[in-house]
Amino acid sequence: MGQPEMQPEGPSHDGRGGEGAAGLRPGDLVGRAFPQGDWALPAERLDDLYRWVERGALDTVAWYLADRVGKRRGAVALRSGAAAGALAGAALPLLDMSGMVGGAAPWGYLALLCAVACVAADRYFGVTSGWMRDVATAQAVQRRLQALQFDWASESVREVLGPADGTASEAAERCLGVLRRFSEDVTELVRAETADWMVDFRSGVAPLGLQWGPAGGAGGRAEAGGAGAGRFSVAPNGARPNMPRQRPPEPR
Repeated sequence: MGQPEMQPEGPSHDGRGGEGAAGLRPGDLVGRAFPQGDWALPAERLDDLYRWVERGALDTVAWYLADRVGKRRGAVALRSGAAAGALAGAALPLLDMSGMVGGAAPWGYLALLCAVACVAADRYFGVTSGWMRDVATAQAVQRRLQALQFDWASESVREVLGPADGTASEAAERCLGVLRRFSEDVTELVRAETADWMVDFRSGVAPLGLQWGPAGGAGGRAEAGGAGAGRFSVAPNGARPNMPRQRPPEPR
């Protein structure tokens, strides 16, 4: 089965309705309808599926890159406020003690309070951590998209230059497997970023020891109820745990 011209030469424009180019912010990251068509021409259908998968990845990258803009500005503002408050809180009391500026010590304490408030707001709302998650996820999806593009080009060259491995159905199944693995990888990247956001949010409103996340997967977190759930654990049957016996001191 020949698959000529499967590698697109430019950005595709068959994304979701009402969306612009990949550089613009699309809508929310929601599921998309699987493209339907006539499989009597498998090469064209595989080409359409590739463009559909690539469009979804580009939309995901564009969403994260657009979402990071506001978080970056907020993180810079909060960190600048914290640095300025700490500097003023350390300088004003010294100026008051030296007699250069009278009555400046109370303003220094207020500046320190503002610095602490900026750090607490950044930690509570997860501004800086959200900015870093957006950038890391966008870069990870971009790297995976580049790998897909080279894998798809390799499959296309294999079919064009041949000899083809196996039958036409096996070649189509192999191409579908490449697209499916890529879609699953992108979904896993988005899921891992969402799990990190949930953990970050819960750590801001709950004790720091409260951590939870999906089991398994690359970069996943262990379940909170696992083997290391706590320092003082209770036996499953409710029985009192056996305390280790102490060895009596040896006579001297």
